[in-house]
Amino acid sequence: MQSTDSASRGTLSERIGAFVSSPKPISFFLFLLIAVTIIPAIGVSVVLLQRNNEAQREVVTTLAEAMAGSIAEAVDRELSGMNTTLRVLSTTPSLTEGDMEDFYYRAKLALAGSGSNLRVLDENFKPLLNTNVPFGEALQPFDDPLVAEAALKGKATVTSGVLFGKLAGKWSFKVVKPFFPDSGPPRTLVMTRYADTLTDVLSQQMLRGGWNASVVDKNNTVVASSFMSSEVGKPFFLDLEGDGIYREAEPAEGREGGTYITIIDESGFSGWKSVVWASTTTIEEPMRYSLRMLLAGGLLVIAIGAFAAWLLGRQIAGPVRRLARDARRLGAGEPVHAIEYPIAEVATVSSALAEAALDREQAENEIRLLMREVAHRSKNQLTVVSSMAKQTARSSRTFAGFQDAFQKRLYGLARSTDLLIAGGAAGVELHELLSVQVDPFRPDSPDRLTMNGPKFRLANQPAQTIGLAVHELATNAAKYGAFSNNDGRLDITWKIRDDMLVINWREHVARARRRTNRRGFGTEIIDRMVGGTLDAEISRVFHRDGLECVFKIPVDRLEPDLTKAARGEEPQG
Repeated sequence: MQSTDSASRGTLSERIGAFVSSPKPISFFLFLLIAVTIIPAIGVSVVLLQRNNEAQREVVTTLAEAMAGSIAEAVDRELSGMNTTLRVLSTTPSLTEGDMEDFYYRAKLALAGSGSNLRVLDENFKPLLNTNVPFGEALQPFDDPLVAEAALKGKATVTSGVLFGKLAGKWSFKVVKPFFPDSGPPRTLVMTRYADTLTDVLSQQMLRGGWNASVVDKNNTVVASSFMSSEVGKPFFLDLEGDGIYREAEPAEGREGGTYITIIDESGFSGWKSVVWASTTTIEEPMRYSLRMLLAGGLLVIAIGAFAAWLLGRQIAGPVRRLARDARRLGAGEPVHAIEYPIAEVATVSSALAEAALDREQAENEIRLLMREVAHRSKNQLTVVSSMAKQTARSSRTFAGFQDAFQKRLYGLARSTDLLIAGGAAGVELHELLSVQVDPFRPDSPDRLTMNGPKFRLANQPAQTIGLAVHELATNAAKYGAFSNNDGRLDITWKIRDDMLVINWREHVARARRRTNRRGFGTEIIDRMVGGTLDAEISRVFHRDGLECVFKIPVDRLEPDLTKAARGEEPQG
């Protein structure tokens, strides 16, 4: 029994040891730091919640200012929307022309379902129409001529205070806009909306923890309130001298109660005030208590977090320093080997550094190969220029003639690169490619070069590859073959046979030079680029009268994607 318990404990210890010693992501260590920081904070929060069940409501205090601003913005949107509607209605042609009946029905249709009604007043503020009354019936006198007079005199939109409408039996407010037609007396457009429509603006706010909200007009009369709907139309019970403030407010004269925390945000459109308020006694004392407890808990969390950070920093600092040394070795070009670290991310970086060292070595090898190819190409280019100079000199009688002919051949050499760029997605015509590659080497006599074959368009990548091979062959022809003397000849033919493009390069010389068995770098380039990239079969035969080189390349490796798409084939990736 004891041996079984010992074996179990040994197995558990081995599992724990394996878990501790195995590489773990850095997030695991960060989780430890977060855990030792958050757990004490949670414990302090639980104590706070147990000692004061109202602590949660204090969070709303920090949102009260945002609530006041949100309410003011919502009120501004409502009033601005009414002003926009008035501005749009003022552009109605029937209003300008004085056709009140047509304007009445247009306005009634525009305001349907909005909860607003429209009046039009003449220059003496007598109503001409009211969308709440059938057109043509007798209309009641306008109940707030002072606000209409202020709008007309100031030539600007004015928002009234809250008024009690005798006809509807509800509290309402108005947005008044003057209208000045091109001819005739001025008019006043009055849009009325009931005050209880602003109740929805207040109900959308998360008012908790003793907070309330009210909207008051410029006369400190309540337009809407979340506290008591019966307060609408009455003077606000707090003294709100000043604006945009956060302070203690005393009850207004004739009201009882202690001080109140008030947050006021004034509407920029109407001058109304959005007031978020709560009793000072309800708000401040629980907050002071919570702040004291949070301060103590915060100090405890900071102390524990600092200790945990110190421990975890020791776990991370050592591997990071070793990675820095490996990085310096990589920069110096020295070999770097991957090391197993206890942190998985650090181990990943170590492996990446080792891979980067290998990649760097491979890249250096590739660069050396490319430099060798560049050197070879440069020598060939110099050979081309030298051959062109010699052939041009043999056929030129004057220096001016030599200069002109030589310059034209140099331009022809440059056009070989332009041809690939100009072809774009449509590809390059084989005949043009062969011409631009061979023309810089060709003699003046047209009989010494013939090219025959059907039209065939190459994709850009195969064109570059074949152009490279033709360039190498033409260079060799200028050095040793058909163009190295005055009587050599070159025939280039191509045809399509069994889905293969067959290109035949045949040189004719009076006396061919002896060829060595050594493979030159140009031959390696042709075999690697054309044979390896295009799956081509390449054969070379050295006849008594010159070289014959045959390329057999699959057509589907050469055609542009546009050509394949035209036949309904899928382009190869």
